[in-house]
Amino acid sequence: MSEQDQRRRVVIMGAAGRDFHNFNTVYRDDPAAEVVAFTAAQIPGIEGRRYPAALAGTLYPDGIPIVDEAELEDLVRRDAVDRVVFAYSDVTHETVMHKASRVLAAGADFVLLGPHRTMLRAKVPVIAVTAVRTGCGKSQVSRWLSRYLRERGLRVAAIRHPMPYGDLARQTVQRFESVADLDIADCTIEEREEYEPHIALGNLVFAGVDYAAIVESAAKEADLILWDGGNNDFSFIRPDLNIVLVDALRPDQLTTHHPGEAALRMADVVVINKVDAAGDRQVAAIERAVRGIDPEATIVRAASPVTLDDPDAVEGRRVLVVEDGPTITHGGMPHGAGYVAAKAAGAAEILDPRPFASPEVAEVFRHYPHIGPVLPAIGYGAAQIAALEATIEAADADLVVAATPIDFGRLIATDKPLVRARYAYAEAGEPTLADVVDGFAIELETPC
Repeated sequence: MSEQDQRRRVVIMGAAGRDFHNFNTVYRDDPAAEVVAFTAAQIPGIEGRRYPAALAGTLYPDGIPIVDEAELEDLVRRDAVDRVVFAYSDVTHETVMHKASRVLAAGADFVLLGPHRTMLRAKVPVIAVTAVRTGCGKSQVSRWLSRYLRERGLRVAAIRHPMPYGDLARQTVQRFESVADLDIADCTIEEREEYEPHIALGNLVFAGVDYAAIVESAAKEADLILWDGGNNDFSFIRPDLNIVLVDALRPDQLTTHHPGEAALRMADVVVINKVDAAGDRQVAAIERAVRGIDPEATIVRAASPVTLDDPDAVEGRRVLVVEDGPTITHGGMPHGAGYVAAKAAGAAEILDPRPFASPEVAEVFRHYPHIGPVLPAIGYGAAQIAALEATIEAADADLVVAATPIDFGRLIATDKPLVRARYAYAEAGEPTLADVVDGFAIELETPC
C-alpha cells in the first residue's frame, strides 16, 4: 500500500472561518492526513470554490474543493472519508449531534478540535473577547477596551475572527487602517460592521485566512493584541486574559450552543451585558448560573445603552428598522438595538419589511422565521446589497433607523432619511472591567 493510500482521509465542515484555521494549524503540513474537501454552511455562495493551492501548502498542489454541506453523506461514502471535523459556530448542541449522526451513519468518525490544538501563541500579550451567543455585545466591549488601552499608551491591534468570503489568496493577511482600505478590499457589509468602528477609533485591524501570519504581522505593530471574536467561537490565539460575554436578556442560553458553552467554561472574566434592559431578578439568576458553571471567573455587570442621532426625527413617524445582520439571523434575536431605540423614541409604527422584501431578502426571512419586524443588514456580496437596497426603497416608510455599526448610508442609496442608532459599553457595577484590565496590566508589568 502506498503512502498516499495510507493517509487518513478528512473532511472539514465549516463556514469559511474556523474550518480554514483548523486546516492551517492541524492538517496543512500533516503527511498522515489528506483533507479531501471542505463543506460549507451558514454563509451564502461560499460553496463551489476551492481553498487555493497558495494557502493549502505543498501537499495540495491543486488546492481543496469547497462543497455544499448537503453533499456530506455522498462525499463521505464516495471518497472513503475516515474523519469529519466539525468547525463552525453558534449552533445548538442538538444540531451538532444531528450532524454527528449523519457522519456516523455514513461511516466516518466525528471530531471536534479543541483550543490546545488550534490556539496560536503571540509574541505580545493577548486579550480575547468572545461570547456564548452571537449578539451579546462583543463589538462594543472590544471597542471600549481598545479605547481604554490606547488611553494608557498601548498600541493595540484588533484581530478579527475571519470572514473571508472573497478571493481567499488575496485575503491571506488583511490589514486595515482606513475606510479606503475597506473599499479596496471590497469588504462586505458584515466585514465593515466589524472593521469600521475599530478604524474610527484609530485601531489597526487585521483579519484574513492564515492566522499564524496575521498574528505575526500584528505583533510587529502592537504592544497588545485584542482578539475580537466572531459568533460564539473561542479565540484562535491563546489569551492572557479571556473575557466572555453573556446576555442578560437570554439567561437560558448559557450552555445551549456550541462552542459558546466551552468558551464560558474557559473564561477568566464573564461580562453580563445588557443589565440595563433586564430585571434585577433576571440578572441575579444569570449571575448564579454563571458561578455554577465557572466558579473561578470574575463577574462584571455591564449596560448596553442605545442612542439615536436624531430621536426627534423618529417620533410619530413610520419607521423601517435595519439591524445588525448576524445578530438577527444565526444569532437568533427577533430584533436588536434599532427596534428598541425606535420604540423608545415614539415611532408611530415600525414596519414589517416582509411585504416589501425582494426575493433574496424574502429567502432570508424564510430561512430565519424567528425574525421580528426588522430588516437584517445582509450584504455578503453586491447582489445581496442590491436586494437590501431594493427592499428599503420599496418599503412605505417615512425614514430608516439603521442600527448597524457602520455608516450605512455610505453603502446604501436611498431617498429616505436615515437615522443611526448607536450602542456602546457602559460599566454597571463593581468590579468594573476597568478594574480587571488595570489588574491585568499590573500583572504583565510584574517580573516573574
